[in-house]
Amino acid sequence: MILQSLKMAWNSIVSNKMRSFLTMLGIIIGVVALVVLVSIVNGATTSVTDSISSMGTNMLTVTITDNKENPLKIDDLAEFTEDEELAAIAPLAQSSVTAESSYSSETATVYGTTAAYADIIGLELAAGRFLRTTDIDNNSRVAVISSDMATDIIGRMNVVGEYIELDGIQYLIIGVLESDDSASDSNSVFEVYIPYTALIRLSSDVSSEVTTFYISAASEETLDDAEDSLTQLLMERYKQDEDAFNVRNQSSIMEAMKSVTNTMALLLGGIAGISLLVGGIGIMNIMLVSVTERTREIGIRKAIGAGHLSIMEQFLIEALMLSLMGCLIGIFASWGIIQIVNIVGETSYVLSMGIVIAASCFSLLIGIIFGIYPADKAAKKNPIDALRYSA
Repeated sequence: MILQSLKMAWNSIVSNKMRSFLTMLGIIIGVVALVVLVSIVNGATTSVTDSISSMGTNMLTVTITDNKENPLKIDDLAEFTEDEELAAIAPLAQSSVTAESSYSSETATVYGTTAAYADIIGLELAAGRFLRTTDIDNNSRVAVISSDMATDIIGRMNVVGEYIELDGIQYLIIGVLESDDSASDSNSVFEVYIPYTALIRLSSDVSSEVTTFYISAASEETLDDAEDSLTQLLMERYKQDEDAFNVRNQSSIMEAMKSVTNTMALLLGGIAGISLLVGGIGIMNIMLVSVTERTREIGIRKAIGAGHLSIMEQFLIEALMLSLMGCLIGIFASWGIIQIVNIVGETSYVLSMGIVIAASCFSLLIGIIFGIYPADKAAKKNPIDALRYSA
């Protein structure tokens, strides 16, 4: 019986190809919107999470807003790592400079820091080395540059041992960072890392007072304990004023990011769900038209013994087929759109099976909900009136 109903539903759909496609169009658009938007949000979330994780999940960032007439100097930082919960510490200050060579010149961001910064943040080198303690102690004019600076300003990657001018002052290049895969060609990253003590002399915007520093916990498992210990040390230094500083950890940043992206996914999924509901209304309208057009057919089937459930099953299966075929086309279209986005964009997006299953289930539910009323209307027709009906 079900097989016969499937055949009748299929014949009805293919006999009105354009009408059937237009009916499915609402479902197709809804599925594409749901799958593509949520997949893009999930892909963006993964990219951001990976970027944050690459910086180290045992890192704390401290910003001092009020020094209470007790400015923190670079020599004072070692006191913090005397606590067993805290491993390494590095200050960070930045300024903008003009970086130039005989090949080209660009505006670059220069960071002043110490040797521990690379390990805390997780910077990777393509060539050379990072800053050393002796570089900071001697105010050495040495620099670690980004790969974009090497290729765009000097013209090649093999530049270790050469010089680059920062605001007219020569610095020896001792290292080149690995390229940033998240940056596109139109968004080159021009970054330079020099000793903190050298940046004080290079830029009038930077003083010997440390206002931002990074510190790593002994391990990821003890990050919360490390944050408590660090907060206690800062409270003692700044007269128990918790507003004098701000401590942030990577875990809280990641949790906040996940919360935001999950909210975005729900919001976009809800908007796409509305499109699917509109598609369901379209299916119900067409099914009501189909019921009216096939009134005599319903009368004949009832006259030869078809029951209420048999008639209802026929039209409900047809509504389900329209909905699920629209869903299938929408999933294939979504896959194609995501592949195009991957080719054009820099971030890699993946068609999530979870979203595909959710879209399929939602489409199935819509087919049932919006197919029940027309199917019930068809099943309740009086066979005598149906046989007398003339279109």
